[in-house]
Amino acid sequence: MGPIAVGIAGWSYPDWKDTVYGNNREDALVYISRFVEAIEINSTFYRPPSAKVVEAWLRRTAPREGFFFTAKLHRDFTHAPEADPTLVEQFHAGFAPMLQTGRLRHLLAQFRHDFDDRPDHRRRLADLARDFGHAFDLVVELRHRSWQEAEALGFLEGLDVTVCNLDYPTGAQSFQMECCTVGRYGYFRLHGRNYAAWFSKAGRDETYNYYYNRQELGRIKTRIDRLAQAFERLTVITNNHYRGAEVANALELKYLLTGDRQPVPPALLKTYPALQEVSLPDSE
Repeated sequence: MGPIAVGIAGWSYPDWKDTVYGNNREDALVYISRFVEAIEINSTFYRPPSAKVVEAWLRRTAPREGFFFTAKLHRDFTHAPEADPTLVEQFHAGFAPMLQTGRLRHLLAQFRHDFDDRPDHRRRLADLARDFGHAFDLVVELRHRSWQEAEALGFLEGLDVTVCNLDYPTGAQSFQMECCTVGRYGYFRLHGRNYAAWFSKAGRDETYNYYYNRQELGRIKTRIDRLAQAFERLTVITNNHYRGAEVANALELKYLLTGDRQPVPPALLKTYPALQEVSLPDSE
């Protein structure tokens, strides 16, 4: 079984002021990096990274041994008809400090639910693999069920990319593989199970407003164990960020996976009292 790291998506949300950070006056990234093993950078979905900002992220998380980042690829590569070619170089240059230090584990291309298996979409994936695959561990999040056909999976294997495993609300046309093993290093994202908001085009906060209960986490833990058997290492990212639920669930998962009690932010412990079952005594 490969090593398993559990992290969260993002760290800067207005509603976290009371639910996660509380009275803490420390820099938010410095603070939260003490509690999780990895953070998925969301801001690069909207704007390319700058080396100066990336270097600052590295400095702020340097005290946390073994901590790493993952990042989302710009939305123009996944949601627009075509992307500005200069974005490719901006991503390479901006993330160079992390690539040089080995602190960027994955680059995630998150596609729309209707991005199905057809020739022009295959060309787009092949272009991404060409432009990023040699420098980054490229992960593709594919939400359409056509990609789980054997021939499509064979195509993806040929690109030398990782296909993201997902826990999310699904419909008849959704990608629903429980254990997709395409890739060398596994990536598993948990979006929550707020079916009503997911399919109603609700706002971002409501879409990801979901807290996994202990029974659900137990089943997810079983799935994680299975995935870890298939990859050299596995990164698990919780993305149900509203009210800090992703942090709570990440800490609960880490406890289930290791049996070790976890340090918990005091404000989060007040928001989710059930965390007392997994928290170290000095977290209160």
